Amino acid sequence: MNTKAVNKDPTTQRESFTELLGDLANNSARVFRDEIELVIQRIHEKVKAVRSGVLTLAIGVVISFAAFMSLCAALIIELTSYMVPVIAAVVTGAALALIGLVIACIGFRKLKKSIFKK
Repeated sequence: MNTKAVNKDPTTQRESFTELLGDLANNSARVFRDEIELVIQRIHEKVKAVRSGVLTLAIGVVISFAAFMSLCAALIIELTSYMVPVIAAVVTGAALALIGLVIACIGFRKLKKSIFKK
């Protein structure tokens, strides 16, 4: 017939149910902590990659700026054969300032358009 003994004692069932709930809570907390650690690790990796990119960009900008200044000096030197060196420097500076102003205005308009876009 029925050889299995059925445990109908409610106290042992409650203990096993509370143990299961405790295990579930512990496992859920452990999974949550592991997920947080994984997210933090991914953020650290992305920060390292961004830092490397920004550093490379900064080095490139500094080198490009030095090259640009050399080209400006060459332009001023070339213009001194046609005018006084001070005037050559002023003309070069004024031309570069005008070009910079035009580019800044274009950038400002694009920014304004993107911010106040309806």
